Amino acid sequence: MPSPPAALDLRVAPSPEAAGRAAADAAEAALRAALARQETARVVFAAAPSQLPMLEELRTRDAVDWRRVHAFHMDEYIGLGTDAPQRFGTWLRTAFLDHVPIGAAHVIEPGADPVAAAADYAERLARAPLDLVCLGIGVNGHLAFNDPPVADLDDPHDVKVVELDEICRRQQVDDGCFADIGQVPRRALTLTVPRLLRAHRIVGTVLGRRKSEAV
Repeated sequence: MPSPPAALDLRVAPSPEAAGRAAADAAEAALRAALARQETARVVFAAAPSQLPMLEELRTRDAVDWRRVHAFHMDEYIGLGTDAPQRFGTWLRTAFLDHVPIGAAHVIEPGADPVAAAADYAERLARAPLDLVCLGIGVNGHLAFNDPPVADLDDPHDVKVVELDEICRRQQVDDGCFADIGQVPRRALTLTVPRLLRAHRIVGTVLGRRKSEAV
């Protein structure tokens, strides 16, 4: 089981914009610290509406040498077309990656063999430690797509294929990503909980009263 973080700094912000600024401050500090001690920094982003205020603020932070930052994301649907706007890789490019001169962007491509894709992405993640994870928390308490039925704090895998539970799929509709639950894929690739928690620094942005119980 992964070790607990050394300290939890929980802050309540008066607005999504204020939460985004505070999270961007923390993320910027983590990236600048990483770049001060090594040549490149490696960050995993969540791709979700709750992350938009943070990402919009972070992409303005020119003090970060984005050319030395390698970006990953934490999950992706299985079964969506490559041009589907709901794909998390597409969303993250539009919200963030296309706005900064990012050094490298590692986008999850499930393809025809999601299990092989999971192994490939896990290998890319394993090439060096993760300096930062920027995450949210789902209505059902999920991190990435580790819904309660499949979340495993002792998971031996770094990336795996999962079945999405009903609450998680409903959240995608409530967030405006899909018109109805029938359009929401039932499977996805996700980084596991232990893989996320092994990052040097974790910055979470959680918006909305409906997620208060999960927090």
